[in-house]
Amino acid sequence: MVLTLFVLPILYWWAYRGDDKKIKSKPGSNNGVLKPVAITLVFFLGMSQLLHAQSSYSLEQCKKLALENNVQVKNGNIEISAAKEVKQAAFTKYFPSISATGMAMRFNDPLIKFDMKGGNLPVYNGDPTTLPFATEFAYFPGFSLSMLDKLTTGVVMATQPVFTGGRIYYGNELARLGMKVSNQKLTLSKNEVLFKTEEQYWLIVSLIEKMKTVDMYNRLLDTLFKDVNTAYKAGLIHHNEVLKVTLKQSEIQMNKLKLENGIKLAMMSLCQHIGVSYDPSLTLSDSVMNYKDPQGFLVNHQQALPSRVEYQLTQDNIYAEKLQSKMKRGEYLPEMAVGVGAFTYDQADTWNNNMVAFGSITIPISNLWEASHSLKERKFKEQVAQNDAANTSELLMLQMEKAWIDLFESFQQILIAKDATVQAEENLKISTDNYHAGISGVSDVLEAQAILQNTYNNLTEARCTYQVKVSSYLQTTGRYE
Repeated sequence: MVLTLFVLPILYWWAYRGDDKKIKSKPGSNNGVLKPVAITLVFFLGMSQLLHAQSSYSLEQCKKLALENNVQVKNGNIEISAAKEVKQAAFTKYFPSISATGMAMRFNDPLIKFDMKGGNLPVYNGDPTTLPFATEFAYFPGFSLSMLDKLTTGVVMATQPVFTGGRIYYGNELARLGMKVSNQKLTLSKNEVLFKTEEQYWLIVSLIEKMKTVDMYNRLLDTLFKDVNTAYKAGLIHHNEVLKVTLKQSEIQMNKLKLENGIKLAMMSLCQHIGVSYDPSLTLSDSVMNYKDPQGFLVNHQQALPSRVEYQLTQDNIYAEKLQSKMKRGEYLPEMAVGVGAFTYDQADTWNNNMVAFGSITIPISNLWEASHSLKERKFKEQVAQNDAANTSELLMLQMEKAWIDLFESFQQILIAKDATVQAEENLKISTDNYHAGISGVSDVLEAQAILQNTYNNLTEARCTYQVKVSSYLQTTGRYE
């Protein structure tokens, strides 16, 4: 990075240091070739530096990418959109329902058939008493009548519910609650994704720090090997002392290989989780050196309980059960509606139009016996929801307490690991001095180096674990973002 900052301006100045009108290339000079080369170098150095800058991620960047690319979060957003549509669909129940019906029928036999026989009919002279003794008659030839052998009609109806036992209102409340629950579930998904991101991030940081410890240990072994080998060549020690150091070097190389593979797999897993392509040059910019006293994170757990999304979901579940009970009760109440309609029909090849206004009331009678049992069932389900909420609250309180204990223990482990590291460094110094003074053998130095490496690894793990425990405690107390 620093080298590039110095090289780029120099190459840029050399490539453009003169105007072609003022400085002419001498015959046979390479200025005309070297300038494009310099420009190309400037471009590629700048691009490589840019790519290098893009391959470094902080924890916050990883969290942002995880929320943008994680499938679980994407599905949560889709579910919110679906819940919104359900809410809007429920709202339409407040408005009139309009229907249109068209029908054409053809009957095998006409619905109305009438046959009248012919014959002589008495002529009426105005006096009904003379009809039985009529002397004059008129001939009636008879006739047949058939109607409604076909029918074509169209009807448009608009019905406005007036009272439905509150089911429309409670249905809208359930739809609104469903949208709220979808948002809460999305929050849970985001918290889960963010927490997993932190776990994977600090795992990689821990492995990288352990790799640094391995490199430091390897350098100590190289120095020790030089000293032991020099002493062996001088005839001061036996060859098995050299072999002890050589075997330890082989062991450290095997551990280094395992660490390299572990870092690669962990980095690939993180890239998949945050939705970016794996790059072997990818680096993480955050460090575990900074940590705060856990007392600054402590809160009253009873007061923090309502902030937990899980607690809110249990309360919403109780409310949902109560709404469903009210909807069930509404099924056994009278229903009232008003409406208007218009219809047209074909009669004797002539279209006729008409309109109608109506009101209706429906009173359930036979299912009132059923209602008593159904409503009791709903009461039992409400009680189950309340019991589940109380049990969940107790479990959440235990979870918060455990998260705090884990956080406090993790901080204490850092302090213990730091003291152990100081002691291990002093032990290695004493062992090394004793070895150079001829008081102790190389085995003591190797053991002291191994102890120091182990204490460094313990300190690294304690610091990384502390970062994860902080996130866990913030999440369990409803403050995780």
